[in-house]
Amino acid sequence: MGFRSSMMVAAALAAAVSFGAVAAPMSGNPILPGWYADPEAAVFGKTYWIFPTSSRPYAEQTAFDAFSSPDLVQWTRHPGVLKIEAVSWAKEALWAPSVVEKDGKYYFFFSANDIKNDSEVGGIGVAVADRPEGPYRDLLGKPLIGSFHNGAQPIDQFVFKDDDGTWYMLYGGWKHANIVRLKDDFTGIVPLSDGTLYKEITPAPEYVEGSLMFKRGGRYYYMWSEGGWGEPDYSVAYAIADAPTGPFKRIGRILQQDPAVATSAGHHSLIHAPDDDSWYIVYHRRPLGRTGRNERATAIDRMEFDAQGHILPVKMTHEGVPAHPLP
Repeated sequence: MGFRSSMMVAAALAAAVSFGAVAAPMSGNPILPGWYADPEAAVFGKTYWIFPTSSRPYAEQTAFDAFSSPDLVQWTRHPGVLKIEAVSWAKEALWAPSVVEKDGKYYFFFSANDIKNDSEVGGIGVAVADRPEGPYRDLLGKPLIGSFHNGAQPIDQFVFKDDDGTWYMLYGGWKHANIVRLKDDFTGIVPLSDGTLYKEITPAPEYVEGSLMFKRGGRYYYMWSEGGWGEPDYSVAYAIADAPTGPFKRIGRILQQDPAVATSAGHHSLIHAPDDDSWYIVYHRRPLGRTGRNERATAIDRMEFDAQGHILPVKMTHEGVPAHPLP
């Protein structure tokens, strides 16, 4: 059955009987035991995956765990899928995974070392494995992006595949965001259609970090986090454009603190169930009464759209979402 938090168990039991009828079990929130942040969610085959940051002081962020589930309710922990010993240039502060599958291999993009300038070693790396649960090994022996461009700190990368097969990576901290086009083997970047290598696409002055992109109805949705990740007002906003390179104009926030549930809700990812149009937002938040910067837990809730394709405000819950086995 794997690892489940006590809150998950309680929520599942509470949902077992409803007006005399058996109801679908609920995931409960948080869905992962312990302090985990920056969750990257993915579907590989018939399994849901979450690859989070281990939310600890930077010097202790030296490995990534992963979690798998057949139904969004039962989660199994896979410890140490990528360890710092496998990355010769990384010293600390491993965070913000982005994991994709290509040609039977799994590529694990990550941030390391929290560099502050171009003289420091660190930035965005990529590792590879034969299975989602690893073990992953460094692909390049150096950062994929290890310096500042357009003012963007090289962190919080998200890898996006367009319908034409083109792979893009969006990234950036310090209130600046870039988009790059990846080589087909993920060993470097190539110019975008306008000839630029690092194109700034910062969508709004409120942008801070945590870029994400998806496509729906022929349009490109760009999402990001605003506010300070250690503060209660951390939140998620979005924009829409007709091309992955924008231009993007902020539409508004869709996820933010709820005084009745949790604070500091941000740095999210999405799951689009392959058998219907169900969308789930997977994010971290800070439980009520907790103020420590690293006291962050991973949660999941439904994300829905209106008739015009705008994202509706997400309601944070303690119950989470019902079981959704993959077909």
